[in-house]
Amino acid sequence: MTHRRMGALRRAVVPLLAVSALVSGCGVIPGSGGGSSGPIVVMTWAPVGTSATNMPGMLGMAKAVESYVNDQGGLDGRKLKVLTCNERNDAVTVTNCAKQAADAGAVAVIGSYSEEGSSFISALEGDGIPYIGGYGITEDEYQSLMSFPINGGLPALLAGSGLQLAQTCKKVTLVRPDSITGDQFPIFLDQGLQAADKKPVDDLLTQDNSTDYTAIATKAVGADKASSCVSAVLGDKTSTFFDALRRVGDTRPKVQLSSVIGSVQQSVIDASGGAKSPLEGAKIADWYPPASDPRWSEMKSVISKYAFGDDSIDVADPGVQTTWIAYTVFTKVVRAMGDKTKIDADSVRRAMDSTTKLSTGGLTPDLGWTDSDLLGIPDHPRMVNSKIVYQEVRDGRLVQAQPGFVDLTKTLKPTSYAPLKRNDG
Repeated sequence: MTHRRMGALRRAVVPLLAVSALVSGCGVIPGSGGGSSGPIVVMTWAPVGTSATNMPGMLGMAKAVESYVNDQGGLDGRKLKVLTCNERNDAVTVTNCAKQAADAGAVAVIGSYSEEGSSFISALEGDGIPYIGGYGITEDEYQSLMSFPINGGLPALLAGSGLQLAQTCKKVTLVRPDSITGDQFPIFLDQGLQAADKKPVDDLLTQDNSTDYTAIATKAVGADKASSCVSAVLGDKTSTFFDALRRVGDTRPKVQLSSVIGSVQQSVIDASGGAKSPLEGAKIADWYPPASDPRWSEMKSVISKYAFGDDSIDVADPGVQTTWIAYTVFTKVVRAMGDKTKIDADSVRRAMDSTTKLSTGGLTPDLGWTDSDLLGIPDHPRMVNSKIVYQEVRDGRLVQAQPGFVDLTKTLKPTSYAPLKRNDG
């Protein structure tokens, strides 16, 4: 294992990149953080208009929830005020977002996305503001006592993908970014493969900003055997890679294809040809049920009523879905606190700490953050949900490959834990 890869284990985990669009920057409107009849202030941040990951739909979803909650009478009679901030994939900017949240009296940061985990967690810890339902892309989100994650992040997705691929693949080739965060990918994928007694992945690196994947696609296909699998986790560039792979040779490659949600979602399949997409038959690991599942009906109705015409919101976007679930958690916890309780950052944190068996309507397993809910995953002590959903592309649609959730706790928490070692030559 390289020195860079070892160091990466304590830093940000890779983003699962989403659809890009332009939204305005941070907006702060003064309000009451609690203990009065004023609004309950929260913030959601995400990157918008950057050259890397963009998650504008998370901001749009947060504002739609604001309107929805307030139309229902608010939270115990108090209005919900959602501030949004474009963190621009920048450590200084996300720290400023956190400062604006503190200055506005925000009681929580909810359903947000940032790769700058050490920066924003430090800022939130300094001001005592809980971080509820982050996207799960940094290790910091699974370590801070101020963080209340709702999914298993990239570790669960990739370890689960490894287990899924081990069922049919004799060889797995991973195509991923050549970056510190990209160095996480083979480590977690190998955990799943190793649990099934399979060989480590063949790790192929490519530049983050690459526009031509012909050479790397040709190398990934190799001898083009049906027993081989190619897993691409390149965020927004994943569809470009699979398009290049489709053009390798005179006929469609025989290799099986795989990815994780965020790198591949329904909009990517639609844009690449639907049932004729090179992704037809691909295996996809997800945190949540597919967007076609009726359990998303409430979210869809909220988007239809309060965000009609907002093209940044894609119901199949895992960022949008994460924001929806995070606000579901927050509103349930605050309503359970009652109208006599002072609502501030400290009381919200304490209420979250004592929450267990909270239902999200089946979109996740029941959630909780008490000591008994913590799974004891190495390097991720705050992880409370390591379950994922296996999906596959059939007739151009992402559908659930098998019923229910797949529990990755044992895979992520080996009996005798030691960091996986790789032979990098």
